[in-house]
Amino acid sequence: MGAGPSTEAEREPLLAPSQAEATSPPVNSRVYARRWLVLTLFSLLGLIQGMVWNFWGPIQNSAAQAYGFTKSDIAVLVLWGPVGFIPWLLFMWLMDKKGLRASLLLSAFFMLLGSALRSIPLSQQPLRRWVIHGGQLLNGLAGPTIMSAGPYLSTTWFAPDQRATATAVASLFSYLGGAASFVVGPLVVPAPNETATITAAPVSDSFIRDRIQLVMYAELAAIAVLFAAILLYFPSRPPIPPSVAAASQRLSYRSSICRLLSNLRFLMIALAYAVPTGVIAGWTGVLDMVLTPAKVSQVDAGWIGFWSTVGGCVFGVAMARFADSIRGMLKLILVLMLAGASLASTWFTLTCLSRVTHLPSTAAILYTSCILVGIFINSSVPIFFELFVETVYPVPEGITCGVVTFLGNLFTGLLLFFLTFYCTDLSWINWCLTGSCLFSLVLILLFRESYDRLYLDVFVSV
Repeated sequence: MGAGPSTEAEREPLLAPSQAEATSPPVNSRVYARRWLVLTLFSLLGLIQGMVWNFWGPIQNSAAQAYGFTKSDIAVLVLWGPVGFIPWLLFMWLMDKKGLRASLLLSAFFMLLGSALRSIPLSQQPLRRWVIHGGQLLNGLAGPTIMSAGPYLSTTWFAPDQRATATAVASLFSYLGGAASFVVGPLVVPAPNETATITAAPVSDSFIRDRIQLVMYAELAAIAVLFAAILLYFPSRPPIPPSVAAASQRLSYRSSICRLLSNLRFLMIALAYAVPTGVIAGWTGVLDMVLTPAKVSQVDAGWIGFWSTVGGCVFGVAMARFADSIRGMLKLILVLMLAGASLASTWFTLTCLSRVTHLPSTAAILYTSCILVGIFINSSVPIFFELFVETVYPVPEGITCGVVTFLGNLFTGLLLFFLTFYCTDLSWINWCLTGSCLFSLVLILLFRESYDRLYLDVFVSV
């Protein structure tokens, strides 16, 4: 299933060893303790990138009061994240040719520049708004590497029985950053109708702007520290690979793209991943707007988004660790996750239409159903990534996950683009979420799984 026949060099790792090779010693492999430092630096950068991306949605009421942002403006600020994926081929090429260090340094530089740009305290509000938009776009340009390189990092540095867990940590920390913004923003930045004390006057616009500025300065400082740490020490790969798969020859950049685009099985699971994760990313970014008709406050909406995403991250790492212990069961895990997501999203959508469905609509029900949606969808991300890599091996992990994260952000961008025109009644977004979960579940049920990379590690290392 490719664009054409592979070269002998490309096929070599997949063939049985020749007679001359049979007497040669097995491939040496070793894991290094420094892999945890590499994973920590990568994950923390993803955490901050997610916080910057999702900064404005949870405080949309405060931003409207302080800067005059409309709902369409908030949607565009969130939209800059998916727009940053337009040059994704450049970042995937850089990762494939120069290694993860070069690609990550460039991404961290864009984050540093964008965070510094949006933190400039300009007095002219129209100019200040344009500067904020520019900063959000630069932060979005870091997305292709941070959201795609998790499986590449795990294969390069971790043993086969730790790969899914490392992929989960590296991939989900950017989601955890989005969750943190749901708490940090509403807690630090007061809503317009809040007061400092019971008898004090309402919070002024200048005070709200000062608090927003405080958060942006703190995020700028964190990015500067991480950029310096990565510049000082972040090797692209260990001296000795941790597994046979990590040491094997991979397809070239051009051959990989052609192989992926002509592989119907890959395209099937790519859509199964991209549609629900893309929709929920856009839905989460404007969750405050979605829950406002249900009379949910800015702070409560923030806590719902926080626990929804944190629950998905914790459950995702747990399921990845489970997948490491019983390798070869990725499809079954995804079926169970997507079935739960379909039920939870349907429950949430019908609850928001309680005037029509007459279902009970309480704070506890909204909390539970919304959090379950996030848990089931967000936790499926690392499992999907591992299944992608297994399905299309020997295509490099970074290129494979770059394609699917681009598709996911394409659906996020489409959702937010339509939101800029249809922002009065947002019930249609909930139906999009439900439909995406059901669509993904059907595709996974029809998918035939294979484990080419796992087979290579088990067969050659024995």
